[in-house]
Amino acid sequence: MTSRVTFVSPATSPSLRRARFYDGDPIDDIGASRAREAAGSLPVAARVVVSPTARCRQTAAALGLDGGEAPELGGLDVGRWRGRTLEAVTAAEPQAVARWLGDPGSAPHGGESVRVLCERVARWLTGAAATEGRVVAVVEPDVVRAAVTAALDVPAALFWRLDVPPLTATELSGRAGRWNLRLGRPLSGPQADPNQPSSYGR
Repeated sequence: MTSRVTFVSPATSPSLRRARFYDGDPIDDIGASRAREAAGSLPVAARVVVSPTARCRQTAAALGLDGGEAPELGGLDVGRWRGRTLEAVTAAEPQAVARWLGDPGSAPHGGESVRVLCERVARWLTGAAATEGRVVAVVEPDVVRAAVTAALDVPAALFWRLDVPPLTATELSGRAGRWNLRLGRPLSGPQADPNQPSSYGR
């Protein structure tokens, strides 16, 4: 059986535009409008799941997707840095930020380490591989990064080298635990035929 999982990153929100650690804010008007315009651009899914955050729930709704929340697909817990900009945290705690960015096992903010995030997303991905039909998951960008590192079996240290733009789809497909990756494509308008080649790389 071939497993297919499509990860969709949320639309823009104020925290994303300001390079601020996510603090639960909703998607903005531009993001909501673009998500509504992209409704119908994803292949039909046998199962839809959503990260338990406001911007992921709202993005899913704007895309016309009805799915249950998956706590194991929550974004990276950054502890006391939540709601602060990376610039402000770096100015106040330069050594802690350097340690956090350089060591995936470090969590100087008192939250969760990148390695722990990658491990829990990898466990979810193993379970999703047993799902018959396509799974669509509207998730935090951190979760997309973690899923890609798990699927490609690369070190967690590469986590921060993966860019995940807003409102893009990243697809994993494979069998017997071996995944192939299609890098994120912008969602834009209904998809006429999901079996046609995509515009990845253009």
